Amino acid sequence: MPSQRSCGPRAIEASWYDFPQYYDLAFRSETTLEVDFIEAACRKYCQFPVRRLLEPACGSGRLVVEMARRGYRVTGFDLNRTAIEYLRRKLKRRRLHAQVLLADMADFHLPKRFHAAYNTFDGFRHLLSAQQARSHLQLVADCLRPGGIYILGFHLLPPDASMRCIERWTECRGNLRVTVTLRVLKASRRLQREHIRISLLVRSRRRVLRIRDEFPLRIYTAQQFLELLASVPDWQLCDVYDFWYEIDRPLRLDDRIADAVFILKKRPIK
Repeated sequence: MPSQRSCGPRAIEASWYDFPQYYDLAFRSETTLEVDFIEAACRKYCQFPVRRLLEPACGSGRLVVEMARRGYRVTGFDLNRTAIEYLRRKLKRRRLHAQVLLADMADFHLPKRFHAAYNTFDGFRHLLSAQQARSHLQLVADCLRPGGIYILGFHLLPPDASMRCIERWTECRGNLRVTVTLRVLKASRRLQREHIRISLLVRSRRRVLRIRDEFPLRIYTAQQFLELLASVPDWQLCDVYDFWYEIDRPLRLDDRIADAVFILKKRPIK
């Protein structure tokens, strides 16, 4: 695990991805909704049975585990070794199988065998340059069969939206309580970059732990993402949804959408 620096009693500054058990809990209530949508999108947009799935930047693997539980052949990869080891232990404990790899979203190579891929919650925005983002989109396309889909979800920044925001939510499991506070510290539309702070407050019977992390993310308007997508000819945009994941209610992509889930389809070979 990377070194951690004390910043007060029972508080540390560290990557929140190095605490996959808390990260997992923080998004637990979203898991069933996301997985149900992934299955529904595969049925709606793929003209073949979908059995082999890929999740880039799988993190703690909450979706990998649920997809494996539902009988899919899943491959997940991430750059965070702690999260990958946590996922492997979780799969073993639940007697489930998935292929789990340590790899970079912008530099990975897998056989062309997957029916669909998904990355549902802002992992894409960790790719800070247009070159990295373009490379990622091309590499995902390269390992999908023609007609396969990529379900890609992330926050957009509408042109008239505030550059600063704060989000806070709490999840509980038994006596464990995790509160996440996300704060945008600074942002630049010109550079397509924002810098955020994540604060975790973890409470249990035995202790209170505070974890703080800061990192940059790339920002996109709807038009900026469409321009990026146009630079990777393998993809066609089928539909756009929001984080309500209502498969029968695709949305019009415009500057009012802040939470976007894109359904990208790999074009057939000519």
